[in-house]
Amino acid sequence: MAVNSFSKLDHQSLESVRLLLWGPNLKDEVFMRWTQGFIFSKDETTALLQLEGGPCAVIAPVQAFLLKNAQFTSSIKTTTDLSTVTAEEASTYLWESLAELMEFMEVESFILLRLEDPELGSPSTSGENAESLESGESSPKRRKIDQETFHNKLRCVRCEGAPEMRQQLKELMPDYQQDFGVLLYLYSLLLTKGLEQIKNEVEDPSEPLIDGIYGHGSQSLINLFLTSRAISNVWDNDKDVSGLKLRGIQKQSTIGFLTLLEHLRYCEVGWYLKNPLYPIWLLGSETHLTVLFSTEQNLVVRETPAANARTVFAQYDPEGNGFISATLLGDVLSALDLVSDKEYVDIMRGKLDSEELGIITRTSFMDEFFPEDDATSPSQFVLFHYNGLPRSCPNNKLAYQQCEGKIVEELDMQIITDTSPIKLCLQTKWPTIQLQWTGDPPSLN
Repeated sequence: MAVNSFSKLDHQSLESVRLLLWGPNLKDEVFMRWTQGFIFSKDETTALLQLEGGPCAVIAPVQAFLLKNAQFTSSIKTTTDLSTVTAEEASTYLWESLAELMEFMEVESFILLRLEDPELGSPSTSGENAESLESGESSPKRRKIDQETFHNKLRCVRCEGAPEMRQQLKELMPDYQQDFGVLLYLYSLLLTKGLEQIKNEVEDPSEPLIDGIYGHGSQSLINLFLTSRAISNVWDNDKDVSGLKLRGIQKQSTIGFLTLLEHLRYCEVGWYLKNPLYPIWLLGSETHLTVLFSTEQNLVVRETPAANARTVFAQYDPEGNGFISATLLGDVLSALDLVSDKEYVDIMRGKLDSEELGIITRTSFMDEFFPEDDATSPSQFVLFHYNGLPRSCPNNKLAYQQCEGKIVEELDMQIITDTSPIKLCLQTKWPTIQLQWTGDPPSLN
């Protein structure tokens, strides 16, 4: 048993974290939507339930790390067949994921929170009541408390070093799997990271991490889970726009991110988020986060010069046609810091477009400038989709939906009619992907 004693948060820290997270106008209805714990589905042992709109900004990233642990990195066991995972193993994956995300903040000491009165976090969201909650019924045991009471009852403990944090977190897991567990963990993560550091990373410190009116998590909050930095943008590296430095993603992320908003031209997701270390991606709609994952590790590639070249080439081929205009060759070579003087570009243009069609294909470009590249991504693979809201799943049953994915060289007419939001979202990474779902395409909302 840990000997650490919990104490009350000092007033300044409490008010600072409230303002950073919620802003000055937190509606009680929004707060209540966030007061759930980390609860597992009765229908899918490793799937976390989301009861109301809003907390997907925490639940979906935790789910993604949980899947990463279960399939690739857990210390207890890894499996490609998630149906064989026991409830006890799933809880261990959850603990490993929460601990990993805390360590992800790259600090030496950690702050963990719980409620002073254990009865406030009633057991209504644990095992035996999951079925009623998943079907949308409210539990009579669930004790609703207002935001002021919640904040007044917060107690914290400081852990020095990761081993001490992991042990303390293990003892707190029952608290985090009950009511208010998601908020207790989120507050712990923010205080561990450091409120001033977060303010230094976000683009607009006056904008809260959660919209206090509508309850949706910001991109900064999502990026904090994905990259350990509360950056507001999703492109690669920093950009200088009219003398204003706009921060972007600095390295390949553990879990990826794709969004329908990129298809709608509202943002640009860079290579680092599209190509994570593991084949797991958060999928963003306008208002919700879900998770796409696969067991096919070759779906992701290491950060190599060739991988970067493919990314740059794709920027000049936004439609994903597999070729660029021959007039753009010099721009691509310059972007890759390759020789790009006019005489050389003219020679290479003649070689790569010998038939004078006015185009240069990606294949010929890569063969010429990166002939040693042996990175191969499968053209056919199995994908799975997770949506934590049972009401958004077939028959109100939270279960992973399976899909056969196929990358084709050219779009054929029969698949142009598939304009489902998830298809449009995945096309931002795989422009010519075909999807064959078991059942109807899943919902991003």
